Amino acid sequence: MSGGTDSSVAALLLQDAGYEVTGITFRFYEKNDDTEYLDDAQELCRKLNIRHIIHDARQIFNEKIVRYFIDEYMAGHTPVPCTLCNNFLKWPLLKQTADELGIYHLSTGHYVRKKFVDGHWHIACGTDADKDQSFFLWGLPQDILERMLLPMGGLTKTQVREIAARRGFLKAAHKRDSLGVCFCPMDYRSFLKRHVPDGSIRPGWFYDENGLMIGKHEGYPFYTIGQRRGLGINLNKAVFVKEICPSENRIILSDRLETLEKHEMFLKDWQTSNPDALLGQDDVKVRIRYRKQENRCTVRLTEKGLLHVELHEPLASIAIGQAAAFYRGELVLGGGIITSV
Repeated sequence: MSGGTDSSVAALLLQDAGYEVTGITFRFYEKNDDTEYLDDAQELCRKLNIRHIIHDARQIFNEKIVRYFIDEYMAGHTPVPCTLCNNFLKWPLLKQTADELGIYHLSTGHYVRKKFVDGHWHIACGTDADKDQSFFLWGLPQDILERMLLPMGGLTKTQVREIAARRGFLKAAHKRDSLGVCFCPMDYRSFLKRHVPDGSIRPGWFYDENGLMIGKHEGYPFYTIGQRRGLGINLNKAVFVKEICPSENRIILSDRLETLEKHEMFLKDWQTSNPDALLGQDDVKVRIRYRKQENRCTVRLTEKGLLHVELHEPLASIAIGQAAAFYRGELVLGGGIITSV
């Protein structure tokens, strides 16, 4: 329970359904030592007359997520901290705590559903397409999926706010949605500057595809593959980040988006709900960004244990470090982290 609208209403609905509910709030990151969210979660649990637990996970969050986020940008990659946090930290911690307390079911305020298909549990897209969060949960194993309760999956955000208001939880009903990464929601550049040694990020040069120096940049970690806006260079035409060279602090730009197109990619740290439903099938679609278009692909396992994704149509702006999630219709088949293209 984050103290926000979605997890608050999830607790309400679970209690209405007859479950004995225990709320847990993870302390992952607190900007400027702001703990108002803890007070909000505690107050909701008090009104519902349910037990509330606070789990201080700030150290492991810093070690596993914040450190990863910094290291990936400094390597010239595009990190996906929310995906890693959900799949490899938040849900496993939830399961661990539940096991310690003798609780079977696990629940959050995610806008997703789950389905049992051919003997395997799958995450499925939420009813509200604008809030669907299935892209972030491709890495959950079966022992977590089978225990999940997802009361928000069939609701829209508007309905959720109405439920909170109708039950008298007005603060929860009107809370703003969180945007971006929790520890640097709007400006990752300032965050990086504060957390790397002085001089680690320094100005460098943009080059065109022919090696011609065409302008100055603020430091390679401040740019991502495919980026077009916010480059700080005016060439009287649209240009895109094609390549990032950390060792030389060099960024290659192209004015032709098609030069960024790739026909394949390889994934590490992958997970699939059912390998037979994913590997070698020709009706699988892959998505590399939340809310972005899905592309048809064929997925195979390599001798090195990576997933080889063959794209049926070329896809631009694939960056090392990004997540890729596989779908068949509304079912999530799995996903992984892009390690090469």
